[in-house]
Amino acid sequence: MSIKQSQISKFFVIFLFVHISIWTLIPTLVNSNLPLDTIEALAWASDIQWGYSKHPPSSAWFSGLVFAIFSNQDWAYYLLSQLFVVISFIIVWKFSEDFFKKQIHRLISVLLLEGIYFYNFTSPEFNVYVCELPFWTLTVFYCWKGIKQNDYISWLLFGFFAGFGVLSHYLFFYLLMALSIFFIYMMFKKKFNSKSLISLIAFSIVLLPHLIWLTENDFISINYALHRTGLEELTFLNHLYYPIIFLAKQIGIMVPFFIMLIFIVSKFEYKINLKDKKLIFLIIINIVPLLLIFLTSFFLGTKIRTMWMTPFYLFSGVLCVYIFQTNIYRERFKHFLNVFLFLFILSPSIYFYDSISTKNKRTDYHGKEIAQLIQTKWDNTFSNEIEIVFGNIWDAGNLSYHLKSKPEWTGGLWHGIKEISENTDGGIIVIGDYDENILVNNKICTISNTLSHVVLLQLKYFNHNVCMIGKK
Repeated sequence: MSIKQSQISKFFVIFLFVHISIWTLIPTLVNSNLPLDTIEALAWASDIQWGYSKHPPSSAWFSGLVFAIFSNQDWAYYLLSQLFVVISFIIVWKFSEDFFKKQIHRLISVLLLEGIYFYNFTSPEFNVYVCELPFWTLTVFYCWKGIKQNDYISWLLFGFFAGFGVLSHYLFFYLLMALSIFFIYMMFKKKFNSKSLISLIAFSIVLLPHLIWLTENDFISINYALHRTGLEELTFLNHLYYPIIFLAKQIGIMVPFFIMLIFIVSKFEYKINLKDKKLIFLIIINIVPLLLIFLTSFFLGTKIRTMWMTPFYLFSGVLCVYIFQTNIYRERFKHFLNVFLFLFILSPSIYFYDSISTKNKRTDYHGKEIAQLIQTKWDNTFSNEIEIVFGNIWDAGNLSYHLKSKPEWTGGLWHGIKEISENTDGGIIVIGDYDENILVNNKICTISNTLSHVVLLQLKYFNHNVCMIGKK
């Protein structure tokens, strides 16, 4: 299979359309329930804030926006996730225009990303890591555009998208630290322009409300991030064990990528030109963030979770193609394309098989069925609508997503008791495990107010007890 020069742009558009179609359709068909992180984001979105207990707010904002338009249509959230991936591909394509004379090199730099499972196999789960993707690419794009054109619009957009990147996930700071190193390099070369400082204004404006929220909430999301690194389990061996594990996982993740690269590059020879500003920029945005993560693990002995690395490889295709572009020949492209098509088909095939053959996954949860049973019992018992759902974020979050009144998820079983007004008109649902006597042990289920009628629904088949408090 070969592609004519005049058909490259058309092929790229078709590739984007097929990617977004496959990775929206297959999860919609084989998954009974949305994944955990998506349900979590939707639960947070039931109460829009500038931050949440685990993460900054962007993933909740975007999932909440989709919920406001499409309600509880699962396909919409798989589509949302793929839109974020495809937008990132488009920005990489546009960014690469400044680095390659040949359009085929631009295409290869994007197609290589299909060899990284972050951008296909794990992408149906809309979460903070997928949410980072377009902001990562847009930040790099406008940073480079600002360096090249030195105009206020580019620098303002650089700061704006950098701010939203941090509002997606705190690891975005690793990219910003890497870009700061490039600015130091520019200062050393006496090519730094003070216009770039205007980006700090846009960045600060975007980030300020979240910083205020953090101070008002005891830096809860930052504390959670530190907890996830395993710092409380610190031992000397962790300084060696975790970095080695990190490196091994990154090598494993990149194996399909490098297999594709082998089929397009005739020989891996290159002399690095340290005077090439484009190459220095590509090395800094690709290698430095990874190096900083590795050094964090090495010096602090912290655990690096695999999914944290989701946005870190977005420009790896551009870097590799830029380095070896003189060793890429068009006659090898058909071999590369065959490998690409094999992996392009293999990844969704594995996802499909895994989904239908492996049971008891989060995506096999009977969220819609449980919500229907609760809704039917509620409608036959009470006159008011369900307003609040208590319980863990998975069980209660699914109820918040599926129940027709779209109740607010307000946290764990004990959170928010003081905030329940005695004149509350809306109903309350508390969901817990079947062997947990929530009527006796949960203060919410013995609350005395205008919602005085309490009903316990036992869903033994689903291992749930449900406490309902409403008006007759």
